[in-house]
Amino acid sequence: MKLIVGLGNPGKKYEKTRHNVGFLVINELQKQLASFGVNPWELSKKFNAMVCGCSIKGEKVILIKPLTFMNRSGEAVQNVGHFYKLAPRDVIVVHDDKDILLGELKIQENRGPAGHNGIKSIIEYIGTQDFTRVRIGIASENKNKMKDIPKFVLDKFGILEKKKLNLSIEEAVEKIMGIIN
Repeated sequence: MKLIVGLGNPGKKYEKTRHNVGFLVINELQKQLASFGVNPWELSKKFNAMVCGCSIKGEKVILIKPLTFMNRSGEAVQNVGHFYKLAPRDVIVVHDDKDILLGELKIQENRGPAGHNGIKSIIEYIGTQDFTRVRIGIASENKNKMKDIPKFVLDKFGILEKKKLNLSIEEAVEKIMGIIN
């Protein structure tokens, strides 16, 4: 079984912000899984997350978007993990990364939070950093745009940035499909 977590903040206000790249990727992944019979997103009060899933070659795949807001993402991940008795190594977390340029991504395992509060929360709640991270770059080449990091990550992408973002989302979905297939 695999648990794929897209990090972001719930609500219209945050919908297309840099900090919600995890939600954007997992929404696209859910569309790609249509051929495997993925069910539509459903609100799970038990998990405090939007949840959907399917089976691929006999292995269950669960997608979640925590509704706990970024800084408490670990709460939802822990709830789902305990319910399904998942090992942390079966968890894949997709999130934005201000230290990677927009248009780039990195996949890493067993790494610390590097200042990302959503990852910090997950590590605190599940008690380990031994899970896979798909880090989607959001950094601007113009460092002046990034002087105020909280404002930067909660801003929406500019018109010129959207093309790079869409390519990153496609690449991330392709890489995740490779991991779960």
